[in-house]
Amino acid sequence: MSQSKAMNRVRHVVDGAMIFGSLLMLAWPGLFEERTTRLVPLGVVLFLGAGVIFLAQRWPLLQYAPVASAVLMAAYWHHRDGVVSPELTGLLIVVSAVILVRQFLGARTNDSLMRDLNRERALLAGQAFRDPLTALGNRKLFIDHATDALSDADDTMTAVILVDLDGFKEVNDTYGHAAGDELLRKTAERLNANVRANDTVSRLGGDEFVVLLPRLADDQIADTVAQRILRDLAAPLVIGDAVLGIRASAGIALTRGSGHAVDDVLREADLALYQAKADGKGVARRFDPAQFAMAEQRRRDEAELRRAVDRGEFEVHYQPIVDLSDGGEKTAGVEALVRWRHPERGLLPPAAFLDLAESMGLMPRLGGWVLGEACRQATEWQVTNPGFELNVNLSASQLGRPELIDEVRAVLDETGLPPHLLVLELTESVALVDLVESARVLKNLKTLGVRIALDDFGTGFSSLSHLGTLPVDVVKIDRSFVQAMQETSGASVAEAVLQIARTFDLSPVAEGVEDAVQAARLRELDCAQAQGYHFAKPMPAADLTELLTLEQRQIDVGFQPLA
Repeated sequence: MSQSKAMNRVRHVVDGAMIFGSLLMLAWPGLFEERTTRLVPLGVVLFLGAGVIFLAQRWPLLQYAPVASAVLMAAYWHHRDGVVSPELTGLLIVVSAVILVRQFLGARTNDSLMRDLNRERALLAGQAFRDPLTALGNRKLFIDHATDALSDADDTMTAVILVDLDGFKEVNDTYGHAAGDELLRKTAERLNANVRANDTVSRLGGDEFVVLLPRLADDQIADTVAQRILRDLAAPLVIGDAVLGIRASAGIALTRGSGHAVDDVLREADLALYQAKADGKGVARRFDPAQFAMAEQRRRDEAELRRAVDRGEFEVHYQPIVDLSDGGEKTAGVEALVRWRHPERGLLPPAAFLDLAESMGLMPRLGGWVLGEACRQATEWQVTNPGFELNVNLSASQLGRPELIDEVRAVLDETGLPPHLLVLELTESVALVDLVESARVLKNLKTLGVRIALDDFGTGFSSLSHLGTLPVDVVKIDRSFVQAMQETSGASVAEAVLQIARTFDLSPVAEGVEDAVQAARLRELDCAQAQGYHFAKPMPAADLTELLTLEQRQIDVGFQPLA
């Protein structure tokens, strides 16, 4: 039994004695002056005493009511008779002594309660700053120590090393959470063994730890400590029947002097850790300001791009594909190209955002919108230009979607565009993500009646073997071959690519034609179609409609279309 509990019991006994003693004083006349009825007053005292004790549990001040009444009664008897009996005087002294003892015990009890309370507070304070699993400091402790270290750095350096265990989830999944917990405890021990007494090691959560190295004179110390930590963690560790190695990655952030915010330093260490993971894991990397600036810019770009998709800030522009077969340059079709109407930066080309959209998983949504918008517009052009073809690009993420076939079918049904006038383009690099699966998807697309074009033909690996695997109808000759035609060897390469296309019974389209000389040379090589700035730049649908109207008027009056 604790001292405080014992004192509490004694206090209750004294409280009871004080109450019954006070009631005896109140019942004095009945007990000692009317002797024939002594049992009745005694019974009343017992009943009232039990009642007061019970009610005092809810209203503590009630226990002092009998005491006050007894003192008043004693004063009354003394005033009335002028003489107080020795028995009553003795009882009054006893009650007074009990009251003094009660006050003493109350003070001692309060002191004991305060000690217990302070002990509980200290225990809770320790728990608030400690990780219960590893006994290391937690995030709150690290923040407190790091704030102090950064404010007291003077002209020295402060290092923060963020350590993350590689493959910790697999340990939990394979060996169980008990083994994972033991692995975390061993990690904490090895981290503590590699730091100074004034350094701080904390567990931020999960399998992420942080080491604070204050007042460093040399920045190489942080690198040395990080490398030593990773090396010691990698040493074999026996947990149960398993022998494990704790492979980890580390990110290092260094600051000099005071005035730095803890959150900023932690973020820098986190970026360095991200780089360590990207570099293959199991290594330590320092924070690079240039990398940080790039990461910040990427975050801003991602946020802007996501908002742009939600707000519909994109437009479809169309670049004419001209027919060279009859000696003219009549527009036979178009390639749909997406543009971003940025509210601050103006009209952005695909190269400014498509790779980012692909990495963010936005291309299926954005590409699906381009397909639907372009097909609706192409259907309108069919009214005045029957047989007008539309080329739309497919991204790798679109090609990998099981829903692609149904999406294309739904767009064709909704817009009414004849399937044979839709050409879906993809590059060799997109097809090579999974060549067998790409071939299967493209064959299913062709069952809808659409045609398939291989873009940038000749720049990928093993192009000839791909032509035999992929169900392709059109090859688009890369602009690099077109640009090189003015050289003797370049012309031979372009001619060879055209010959390959004919061998596989494919329709060739030359890309990137920039001048009349290149257009003339392509005619000499019997290239049926071409596109490029020499003919027209990508333009909005309204401008292309005007171009098609002008060409039709020129044909009606017997003239060739203007270049």
